[in-house]
Amino acid sequence: MSMRRMVKVRGGVAVAGAAVMALALAGCGGDGDSDKPKDSQKTSAPPSPGGAPQSPASSASQGSEPTQVIATLTGQAGMTLEINAARRDPGGFLTVTGQIKNTGSQSYKDTVAWRGIELKGTGESIAGATLVDKVGKKRYYVLRDTESRCLCTTGVSSVDAGQVIPFFAQFPAPPATTGEVEFSLPTFATATVKLSG
Repeated sequence: MSMRRMVKVRGGVAVAGAAVMALALAGCGGDGDSDKPKDSQKTSAPPSPGGAPQSPASSASQGSEPTQVIATLTGQAGMTLEINAARRDPGGFLTVTGQIKNTGSQSYKDTVAWRGIELKGTGESIAGATLVDKVGKKRYYVLRDTESRCLCTTGVSSVDAGQVIPFFAQFPAPPATTGEVEFSLPTFATATVKLSG
């Protein structure tokens, strides 16, 4: 075989090999949903550790406005906290949801107190929230996962003037006979909240 013919044969093999590789990669590149529009492929959040209900903050951030205010707590420097629901969830949890609003004229930066005194090193959060069942004479603290992260809103280092931040906090549910509790968060007044669910 002449040298020229060998180059042609090798070149043809290389082109054929490249075509096979391209087809193989194209077949492995998708997840089986490549014919669906991109906006229909939504990423679902992983379930909460310990089988806890999924964070209500994610549903609040999808543009749905709370429809009801069941309690309003006043705080420092024009801060207010509105509670929209205190609902019993399957599995023995109680989830409190609402909004923190800065009605003042300056950014509010004193959020460190919201962490509470329990396991302070876990970062910015509203883990300092508590529920008190006066009838049952019990105080309930925000639940934590196996890595000591609170099952509550995190990452709030400041609240700008006019800003509204959705929040949630999950607690162990009081007994079914308990119809209301006192909700408190450091720097805010305490309010009585009726339970639902």
